[in-house]
Amino acid sequence: MPAAFGKGISRLCGVLAAPTARELRRLLALALRETPTAEIRLDWLKSDTERSAFLKWLKAHHPRKAQLIATCRRRVGGGEFAGDAGEELYWLMQAREAGCAWCDLEVETLRELPGKSVRGYGVPEKVLLSMHDFRKTPVFPKKLTVLAAGGANALKVAAMARSLSDSARIMRLTRNSRDVVAIAMGEIGLPARVLALREGSALAYAPVAAATAPGQIPLRDLKALYRAHELTRATRVYGVIGNPVGHSLSPLLHNTGYIAARKDAVYLPFLVENLKDFLKALPDFGVQGFSVTLPHKEKIFAHLDAVEPLAEKIGAVNTVTVRKDGSLYGSNTDYLGVLRAMEKKMKLRGSRVAIYGAGGSARAAAFALAQAGANVFVCARRLAAARKLAKASGGEAIPRSALRTQEFDALLNATPIGMFPREKVSPLAAGELNCSLVMDLIYRPIRTKLLRLAASRKIACVSGVEMFLAQGFAQWEHWMGSKAPESIMRNAVMRALENEENARW
Repeated sequence: MPAAFGKGISRLCGVLAAPTARELRRLLALALRETPTAEIRLDWLKSDTERSAFLKWLKAHHPRKAQLIATCRRRVGGGEFAGDAGEELYWLMQAREAGCAWCDLEVETLRELPGKSVRGYGVPEKVLLSMHDFRKTPVFPKKLTVLAAGGANALKVAAMARSLSDSARIMRLTRNSRDVVAIAMGEIGLPARVLALREGSALAYAPVAAATAPGQIPLRDLKALYRAHELTRATRVYGVIGNPVGHSLSPLLHNTGYIAARKDAVYLPFLVENLKDFLKALPDFGVQGFSVTLPHKEKIFAHLDAVEPLAEKIGAVNTVTVRKDGSLYGSNTDYLGVLRAMEKKMKLRGSRVAIYGAGGSARAAAFALAQAGANVFVCARRLAAARKLAKASGGEAIPRSALRTQEFDALLNATPIGMFPREKVSPLAAGELNCSLVMDLIYRPIRTKLLRLAASRKIACVSGVEMFLAQGFAQWEHWMGSKAPESIMRNAVMRALENEENARW
């Protein structure tokens, strides 16, 4: 435990940001259900009147055992407060009177003070000096030290991560430094936020409601889903790589399974724009296995040391295991996902199935269906890609126009068109759905525009969630070496998708 924050204090810090005192009070109550440590963003309150009202209430109703950090960050430091340094200090002094033991003071304000020190101003007794860079990750010394001359007790460094290598550098700051909070901002920095406490960060921040910085994870998820406060060096780390990856429910699926089966493991979403960057950072994150989604299912082949025969035949990998010697082994569970999802709805042998798309998911579907005895027809935006996949899988390439003139037993969309957040788009028109069954490999939303078109024509539908669940269960068992708690994992995913669907409509 970092010395400055004391023993027994939760290092999960809920961030409270709201325009009114009333809303801020509500958020504080929610935060304290999860953690006794909370940052109060006074700068987010819309006026001095609201700041006065909240601090007056806090002084009269200070929660017992709560460790509160007052922040009134100026715009020059990346905050919302329009006042000058003197006005910021005034509100931090008022926060001390209200019972806040800590305050967060940005380095820009410290530089304006006489003697470059905050001591003697009557702010909360303990000071967290913060430095933010919302554009990039600067070069840091190997070891950070808290300068007592400035009157600070701890140091916070928050920087925008433009790559996973940036994120890893920020994470490493806490390994050799005491009383330092290190935060990797942006979606690329999300895995580092989850692993921050394990790496030695004095605190990990998470919003109770509105995010106050890019890439933040809601407090409830950070604690209950990722269990950030319980992770240790012994915890096995897995994840999903893709671009985009924010839509993925794989973290919910796998982490729910780990919790139910009491596995010391965590599953993280990695936004990967550059595969080499991700693979370079693997040792820093301690990743032992990862799922692969768009657009990397085929590109990952060039970086693997070995591939299972089926995945090599398919030409796409969605599951990678990092062996003890650091080598990478690729496999494919999408294959099983397609089979298990479609076999529940129709007899595959002898059926005519059209696949729209020619990427990694389409390849897994084509080989799976052909192996099951279906007659496979491949249609893609690029006819050359369709011919290549058809030849490899023993199917037949067809032009887009054939979807209007021929009939099929099933039609399968294996493109990302219609995926959240562009869920109002369909890859195919209603007149191209000349089949008895339509399956969309997209699972978010659970009822895509394509499936809604099919349903309007009384065509049977299969959501991509069935494939998603089946391939995920296979991955879970591949890495954990035991049967997945399927019903619990399924219920978590279905509940999330149904809630999202209800909110949308």
